[in-house]
Amino acid sequence: MATEKLELRLGTPADRDWIYRLRHEVYARELGQHTPNEAERLSDELDETNVYIVAAHGEQPIGFVSVTPPWSERYSIDKYLRREDHPILNEDGLFEIRILTVAPDNRGAMTGKLLMYAALRWVMAHGGRTLIALGRAELLPMYLSLGMTSTGTAVHAGAVTFELLTGPVADLTDQTLRDHGPVLRGVEPEISWTLETPFIPVTTACDHGGRSIGALGRRFDTLETHADVVPADVLDAWFPPAPGVIEALDTHGHWLARTSPPAQPDGLIEELAGRRDLPAEAVAVGAGSSDLIFRAFRGWLNPSSRVLLIDPSYGEYAHVVERVIGCRADRFTLRRADGWRIDLTRFQEALAEGYDLVVIVNPNNPTGVPLDARDLREVLENAPAKTRFWIDEAYNGYAGPGQTLEQYAATTHNTIVCSSMSKMYALSGLRAAYLTGPQPIVTELRRWTPPWGLSLPAQIAAVHALRDPAHYAHHWAQTRTLRAELAQALTTEDVYIQESVANFLLLTLPSGGPSAARVVGECRSQGVFLRDLSPLSPAFEGRTIRIAVRDAAANTRIATTVTETLRDLRNPV
Repeated sequence: MATEKLELRLGTPADRDWIYRLRHEVYARELGQHTPNEAERLSDELDETNVYIVAAHGEQPIGFVSVTPPWSERYSIDKYLRREDHPILNEDGLFEIRILTVAPDNRGAMTGKLLMYAALRWVMAHGGRTLIALGRAELLPMYLSLGMTSTGTAVHAGAVTFELLTGPVADLTDQTLRDHGPVLRGVEPEISWTLETPFIPVTTACDHGGRSIGALGRRFDTLETHADVVPADVLDAWFPPAPGVIEALDTHGHWLARTSPPAQPDGLIEELAGRRDLPAEAVAVGAGSSDLIFRAFRGWLNPSSRVLLIDPSYGEYAHVVERVIGCRADRFTLRRADGWRIDLTRFQEALAEGYDLVVIVNPNNPTGVPLDARDLREVLENAPAKTRFWIDEAYNGYAGPGQTLEQYAATTHNTIVCSSMSKMYALSGLRAAYLTGPQPIVTELRRWTPPWGLSLPAQIAAVHALRDPAHYAHHWAQTRTLRAELAQALTTEDVYIQESVANFLLLTLPSGGPSAARVVGECRSQGVFLRDLSPLSPAFEGRTIRIAVRDAAANTRIATTVTETLRDLRNPV
C-alpha cells in the first residue's frame, strides 16, 4: 500500500477549529505559555488577518505555521518588544512567522522544517523582504539551520523562552536551496503541494511576466499556437511595427539572418540623435533596456553603494542592485491609498540621505502613474549633487508630448534617461533600447559595449520605426481607447479597476476573497495569461493583477474569462 503523501496547503476557515484546539494543547497544556480554558481553544486577535499554512496526512491534520503579513499593520511580537528599540521591526516588507506547531505524535520528522519552508515560499511569493520570528529556545538549532539569525533578544511568555530571529527572504531562499536543495528535490514526489507558488523556485533570476511565451513550448516547437493564447501578462505592443519595419524584415529576412551587423551601431545612434534633437555623443544603445541596466549598474555600483528604489516598481532594478551586485537598496514606498503617486515632499526628504543612485520609472510600472516632467526636473535640480539618477522612460510615449527628460539629461552631470523601444515601438522580440546622459558617462558606457552587440535586424527595425512617428502616435491613441473599454468590461461591484496612462490596467480583488495568484492560475488554464503582482511588493497585498491591453477581440476574451473566473470562485459548485 502506497504511503500517503504529506499535504502542504493554505489553511481554510474549516481548519480553524483543530488549529485552535492544537494551539491550546501545545501552548496551554504542554508548554504553560497560556492559562488553560474550558473551551480548550486558543486564538488571538491576529487570526483576523494572518495566514495559516497547514500540514496533513490525508484527512488528519498534523501541524501548522502562521504568517502575519505587513498589511495586518501589527505583529504578535508587538506584545513583547517596542519597535523603536528594534529597527528591524520597522523595515518594509516585513513578515512574521509564528506559532510553528506540530502535533506530538508527528514530531521528529521533517514536518516542522517543511512548514517553515512553505511559509518562506509563501512570503517570497507575496513580495516579502525580511522574516522575523520568535523561536522557542529548544527549537533554535532548527531555525538557525534554515538560515535565520538570532538577534540575541530573549522574550519570555509564561514558562517559555523565545529568541527574536530574523533573516532576509532572498538570502534565506538562496541558503535553503543551496544547503537543502537535494533533500527538497528528493522529497518533492512525496509532497502534495497546493500552495500557489512552485515547491522549488523555477529560477533565481528576476520574476518577470511573460509566462505566456511558455505556451509555445520550451524549445518553441509549437509556434503556431501563439494565436490561441492571450499574452496579457507582458506589456508587448498589441499593434504591429511600422510598415517600413515589416517591409524591411520581410524583404531582406534571409539576408539579415546571415549578415553581421556593424561592429558599432553608429547609424542607429545618428538616427536617434537626429530624431530626438540630441548630441550623438550623449546617446548609447543596447539590446533592450536590461542590457543597458546590467552594464551601467555593474560599472557604477559595488556592495557598499547606497541605492534608493521606488516601491512598487519594475522588479529588474531590485534584482540587479540586490541579487547581482549585492548592495542593499532602500525603498521609497508608494501607497495604494494615495493612488500610487509619489509624494514629492516626502521624496525630497528621502533624497537628502545622499544616495549614490536613485531609480525612477516614469510612468511607473506596474502602477502606471506618471510624474509630471516639470515636477521631476525640479526634484532633480534640488537633489544632492553626488546622487546619480536613472530615469526609466519605457512607457513615456503614452504620457503625452513634453514629458521626456532626454534633452535635459544630456545637459546634466548626473542624470541618465533610459528609453526602451520594445514596448512603445512593437519591437520586443528584436530588443532595442537607448539611453541619454552626460557625455562622460555615455562615453564610459560605450567603452564597455561589446562589438556586434545589437543585431542587424534590430538596428534596421529601430531606424525604420523612428522614421514613422505617425504610425505609432495613431496606435498609442487607439491604446487609450482600448484600455478604457477593457476597464469598463472588467468593472464589477467587488473589484477595483485602476487605469494607467500606459498600455495596462490594474485589477484589485477584495480583501478576504480569492488571491491574485488563484485568479491568474485559473485564467491561465484557459489560455488567458495575466500578471500576479504579488512577488513585486507586499504593497499589493497578494490581491492585485496587472492586465496588458490587447486588441479588441482579445480584450473581450480577457474580460469574459476574468469575470467568469471570479464568479466561479465566489460560487463554487
